[in-house]
Amino acid sequence: MTTDRRDFLRIMGTSAAAGVVANAFPTAIAQALKTPAASETGTIRDVKHVVILMQENRSFDHYFGTLRGVRGFGDRHTVPMESGKPVWFQSDGQKDILPFHLDTKTTNAIAHPGTPHSFGDSQAAWNQGKFGYWPKYKNPYSMGYFKREDVPFQFALAEAFTICDAYHCSITTGTDPNRIVFWSGSGHDPELRARGINGTEADSEPNNLRCWVTGALPEPGYTYAGSALPWPTIPDVLKQADVSWRIYQDTNDNWTGAMHGGLAFASFRNAQPGSPLYENGMRDFSLERFEADVKAGTLPEVSWILPPKDWSEHPSASTPLQGAEFTSRILRALTSNPDVWSRTVFFQTFDENDGLFDHLPPAAPPSYTADGELAGKSTVDLKGFYFSDPDRRLLVASDTISGNIRPWGLGARVPLYVVSPWSRGGWVNSQVADHTSVGMFLERRFGITVPAISPWHRAVCSDLTSCFDFETPNDPAFPDLPPAAESQKAVLAQIHRKRIEPPAEPGPLSQEPGSRPSRALPYALDVTASAHSDAVSLKFANTGKAGAVFHVYDKLHLDRIPRRYTAEAGKAISDKWALAADEGRYDLWVLGPNGFLRTFRGAPSQSIETSAAMIPRTRGVVLSIRNSGRKTQALTVSASVYDGSAPAIVKVAAGKTLKREFDANASGAWYDITVSADGFERRLAGRIETGVHGVSDPAMGTHRA
Repeated sequence: MTTDRRDFLRIMGTSAAAGVVANAFPTAIAQALKTPAASETGTIRDVKHVVILMQENRSFDHYFGTLRGVRGFGDRHTVPMESGKPVWFQSDGQKDILPFHLDTKTTNAIAHPGTPHSFGDSQAAWNQGKFGYWPKYKNPYSMGYFKREDVPFQFALAEAFTICDAYHCSITTGTDPNRIVFWSGSGHDPELRARGINGTEADSEPNNLRCWVTGALPEPGYTYAGSALPWPTIPDVLKQADVSWRIYQDTNDNWTGAMHGGLAFASFRNAQPGSPLYENGMRDFSLERFEADVKAGTLPEVSWILPPKDWSEHPSASTPLQGAEFTSRILRALTSNPDVWSRTVFFQTFDENDGLFDHLPPAAPPSYTADGELAGKSTVDLKGFYFSDPDRRLLVASDTISGNIRPWGLGARVPLYVVSPWSRGGWVNSQVADHTSVGMFLERRFGITVPAISPWHRAVCSDLTSCFDFETPNDPAFPDLPPAAESQKAVLAQIHRKRIEPPAEPGPLSQEPGSRPSRALPYALDVTASAHSDAVSLKFANTGKAGAVFHVYDKLHLDRIPRRYTAEAGKAISDKWALAADEGRYDLWVLGPNGFLRTFRGAPSQSIETSAAMIPRTRGVVLSIRNSGRKTQALTVSASVYDGSAPAIVKVAAGKTLKREFDANASGAWYDITVSADGFERRLAGRIETGVHGVSDPAMGTHRA
């Protein structure tokens, strides 16, 4: 892709508007930071306005893989791949391509090409959780990422407010399907799902179709593609509850309808002039009108803002700098009236990841093997929670790891900035969330119910309230803001530089070291093993207040789909791995949310088993090592990742249990403990949730395992 000056000015809109880039970024963020929250009740009820912007097609690693204190390129607990290499080594079918820097200082990387992002190539790249061939199905540019100096506004926004590093798009595919979920709570008919009927193209949206329109408003009107979806949208629900709302957009410059997920639905398609849906969701309400409504104090309770194509941040159509300017303009409008801003929550996210790589395995229902077996279990009923492509019309021919029934989601991570007077201070929030989470936040605030949101999403995904401090919001410390001047001049220079190309040889991959403030999470998870002569059993226990998905990779059979287990809050689930084919050996790698890790390696002839109790009050871990055999066992116990201590040799007598306590106060309640012997290993890592806020993993970016 090449971009000349004329293309650049088209992307920028006008030179006058482009001038805002050079001056508005620090001012917009600084103004948003200095306004205190209007704290009256100390609860979510103090929020009077929710403003929502969904931009286009950026993955979390692509923007923030190098950011200090988030789960990025310094992640120590990643997917073990069939190749035996770390997850960063993604193949194009012939050679490995690692994440590479989109260097805006020496190349035109600011305007790098887009990548494939349909249902078929997305399923193939995800590989049902195996990963391995992202650039093969998404092209090599999928592995490109920016650093702080390339996207300073995006980093500044994350440093000033709250960034979510476990927020996912809802479906492993493209724009329309994810925007349909965002606007309604589901991408497939919830009535059919409730009856146990999987989705198909006739009653769901696997690829872009229903939001793309021809024609114009008001005359001659839109012409729609595909059948209308029948369930209520979130605007329908708000209207029914007398909650005021509006969609701010240029109805004929919203990327031919693609930015507006409501256009797939019968209620919007049938809306007539004069009706609330038409007047609030189909009329022109420009960004200038949004600015005027803020200043006049007439902003609705819920506002969606739709970006024009040129300002959408979509690769090949827009750049991070244009997205930054659009966001800064919204912030400047909101902060122009401190009384409004002091009562406002602004969510900015992205509909999907384009084809851009993200390394974190998304929480999802279990996949089916090629033989039709479900690879995992769930305490939530999953009947009807899949998409069926009986003729494999949408799937890539080489994607044969599974059959024609695929789980809907979640998909790859995308950034979510939570910007408000209640989320200041450079926080990271690591609770699993997706596009349904914004709908659940609206439920919590306005007392509504979005009926299309599934029981599985309600069990696993956050309602985003853990991103906020409603009780004491006005006492955070603020980081320094990086300068962002002369952006227009920088982009004009960049687009004439040499074309960005994926490197012939992999370069170094790193993440800024250090922690950041991290919100308390509702997780209390554990996995324990029980080995027998013919099988090893794992028990997934969840005593926390939020459901979780555990991913289990069998390191002796990494050609297989990883099993996934959904355990609702307060529930447990168990499963077995047969050992006959492996001469009694096993090696299981279990991943959960926010760096949770358990590993189980050994053979049933071994008589050692471990368990651990988390002590939130003292930030301690009590490790129990039980020897059920007839001989004393010598083992190595290590916790050196955080305390730097030397491994200790311990002996456990026959029939006895040895207990050791580890203090995690110095590491911010993070622990990483390994018990090992010849052919045996148990590893426990994660964070003890104490009910109070803490810090992100202090070993992030400094250790990798």
